[in-house]
Amino acid sequence: MEKRRTWGDVFRNAWDGVRATASTERNFKVHLALCAAVLLLGALLRVPRLDWGLLCLAIGLVLSAELMNTAVEAAVNLTVGDRLHPLAKKAKDAAAGAVLASAFFAALIGLIVFVPPLLTLAKSWGWL
Repeated sequence: MEKRRTWGDVFRNAWDGVRATASTERNFKVHLALCAAVLLLGALLRVPRLDWGLLCLAIGLVLSAELMNTAVEAAVNLTVGDRLHPLAKKAKDAAAGAVLASAFFAALIGLIVFVPPLLTLAKSWGWL
């Protein structure tokens, strides 16, 4: 019988997955950099609390989708080997599509949140 894992084990394993993805996946690194830029811009523009909630939700969705994409790719690569089976391609493409969809809608949320205060700032500086 397998030893029951503690909550500490569960969270350590999850954090290991995030760290491994952050250290090996270029796209995850890009998403993390964009996340930092969004958080900095939000702080500089002093966006309202509801907008912070939308930004955090969008960031969480994109990072979660990228983690799932990495998991699908790793599992498919493990089982397929050198040949790419049509179903393996379908799984990998669908997982990548989930990242694309979440990133698209996160960008849309970013426009909704950031364009109005940026326009106000540009007008106050006489740029518009």
